Amino acid sequence: MKKLNEQHSSTSDPIRMAMGYILEDSNPPMKLAKALRRVYDDPDHESNPNYQPKSEDKLKREEKLLQYGMQDAVMRRGCFVVDVKRRSLSRPGETFARFDDSGMVSGAMISLGADVVFVNVDYQSYGGDISELRSAVKAVKRVSDKAAVVMKDIVVDEIQLGLAKDAGADGILLIASVLGPALPNFLDLATAIGLETIVECHTRNEVQAALDALAQNILVSNYDRIEQRYYPEQAYKLAGMFPGSGGPIICLAGGGLEDTEDMKRLLAVGYDGVVVGRACMGSTRAPEFIKAIRDRTLLPAEFSQWGLENVEFDMDGNVMDGTKRNVPNPDDANSFL
Repeated sequence: MKKLNEQHSSTSDPIRMAMGYILEDSNPPMKLAKALRRVYDDPDHESNPNYQPKSEDKLKREEKLLQYGMQDAVMRRGCFVVDVKRRSLSRPGETFARFDDSGMVSGAMISLGADVVFVNVDYQSYGGDISELRSAVKAVKRVSDKAAVVMKDIVVDEIQLGLAKDAGADGILLIASVLGPALPNFLDLATAIGLETIVECHTRNEVQAALDALAQNILVSNYDRIEQRYYPEQAYKLAGMFPGSGGPIICLAGGGLEDTEDMKRLLAVGYDGVVVGRACMGSTRAPEFIKAIRDRTLLPAEFSQWGLENVEFDMDGNVMDGTKRNVPNPDDANSFL
């Protein structure tokens, strides 16, 4: 970081200028949040190209739901996030994907239906670099004007937020266990310069710290970066910490997800989307994973603990056949703290 700061020390440096630019728009685009919420697929949202004004009957129905505190208790749509990388800190020494440019892979994943891509820019940890972030931003824009690009790095310095902003990324990943008490400062700076964030958490305390810092997008990872090991049920156990459907918090789950049953189970207990990396990289099953998440609707998060995890619904809200096996108890007292 010292060398990076020296390279961009001039006040006229574009990275420093990106960090110094304060967003003045009272209505920021919120492209990342919209992609994660899939508002473009919601027939009742103004962002949908086919949006039609609500009928009088529908408005009366919504008013009645509001009276009973159920206005946001509607069917949800899960989002799919692809973590584009060649290798991972969780598998040291292993290169599980070989490709020339992350931009090409990012564009392909968005073409398959992914809503958001993470682009890793740390060469030693993930096998990427900042030039690939720029390439990914261009590639994704060619495919979709609704999908979002997030810079993924081990963020420890504010200059990295400037790099993400200058490269055109819609958001950046912040890791709670890495930033610790500095997390609120990084969230404030990102907001000031118009950069959306996703906060990665692993423990209950980290999730609470992110909520206290008013983080809007939270990723619960099964991977413990401190101990460098997986806890496969961690995200499932922490699902109940978030507000209900349509609330201000978008919650994602990830870390070692390798089959559709794991992904659908996490959505069923209230998560708004899943983050999948290694299982999509160089795999012919990537289209299957994306389709399994996006081509269905989910019960409101308020019903996530009602024992309905085995029930799946299609895009029209009709019950689908589906198997659910080995679903753990969400009240497990052994939740890692």
